[in-house]
Amino acid sequence: MVLDVVKYGSKVLREAAVPVPSVTPALRNLAADMLETMYKAKGVGLAAQQVGRTESMCVIDVPASCEADDETKAFNASVAMPLVMFNPVIVAKEGSQDGKEGCLSFPNMGANVVRAEQVTCQYTDVKGMPQMVTARGFLARAIQHETDHLAGVLYVDLVSAVEKLKLADKLQKLAKKNGGAL
Repeated sequence: MVLDVVKYGSKVLREAAVPVPSVTPALRNLAADMLETMYKAKGVGLAAQQVGRTESMCVIDVPASCEADDETKAFNASVAMPLVMFNPVIVAKEGSQDGKEGCLSFPNMGANVVRAEQVTCQYTDVKGMPQMVTARGFLARAIQHETDHLAGVLYVDLVSAVEKLKLADKLQKLAKKNGGAL
């Protein structure tokens, strides 16, 4: 079932996620609905807050074609997509990358964000089993973006002052339209 994507201005986007004590059939169904929603919206990631929920969970599906080079594609090749992560926690970061990000909660907007080039993330999978993934490039960016959502941090919080000024009018209009929370 396709869910409504919550837009900037809604208070739930600023709420910290609540840890999931166990992966239940209802949460598996929610993950499937989130994936369907993400695919329909042509996104590569979606956190629970973006569909009005507060469980610590997100879904990610980054096509290999999104990666900038063959070395990164090869490095990430062992990561099975889609990633469905419950209680994800980034445990290591390396390097730096600067690139454009967008977000389904910020339609028709994008801005440069500096992120780690490589991350290692612990999480629980859909079977309730502990997992760890190490990713580089765009996939690492997506993992950081979605785990930030789970902490109530939005990509616009991480942009430069100049980028924020460029987006200010759009952000104010979007926030006002969707509840007013900045």
